[in-house]
This record gives sequence, structure tokens and C-alpha cells, in this order.
Amino acid sequence: MNIYDKAHDLAKALRESQEVSDITAAMKLVDADPESKRMLDDFRQQQNDVQQRMMNGDMPSPEEMEKMEKLFEVLSLNLNIRRLFDAERRLSVIIQDVNKIITDSLQHLYGSE
Repeated sequence: MNIYDKAHDLAKALRESQEVSDITAAMKLVDADPESKRMLDDFRQQQNDVQQRMMNGDMPSPEEMEKMEKLFEVLSLNLNIRRLFDAERRLSVIIQDVNKIITDSLQHLYGSE
């Protein structure tokens, strides 16, 4: 058994999954509406900025985090953006589950089964 072949099979399964199809369809709807696209792009940029700062040890203030949460809530009122967020969340759960399966399979190496 070649682990790399299995990894490529998994990648193909992910690409062909309903979750990825849902993300693609939702992105097309968002992209078709310039205002929705602009709002989403602005949010993603702010989100990336906050994540970069956090990786550099600069934690955002509670006020800044609250502002991001409120912005997320406002964006979620847009049906197409909410569809996108929901589809991304479902794909994220799958990736987390796969990661856990892989990690759990190696626990015996570290003496905790």
C-alpha cells in the first residue's frame, strides 16, 4: 500500500465531494453579485489580517473580535454568503474528522491508546 496514492485518492474524493460542489456553487452566486463579493472580500481581508497578527503574537482586542463577529453575523444575513459559510463549515468538519482519524491511528506510537 502506497500512502501517497491513498492521499491522492483522498484529495480526489474531497474535490468530488458534495461539500466542495456546494462551495463552488455558492461562490458563483456570490461572485455574480458585486456587492456581495465586495463585502465578502473585505471580510476575508480583515479576517486574514487578524489571523496574521495572531500568528505574530499580536492578539486582537475583545472589541476587535466582537466587531468581526458582528460583521460575520451581518454577512450571514446575505443568503448566498450564508450558503458559502455553511458549505465551508461542513468541509472544515470533514477535514477535522479526517485529521483526527489519522492522528488517532498513530496514538499507539506515543503510549496512549
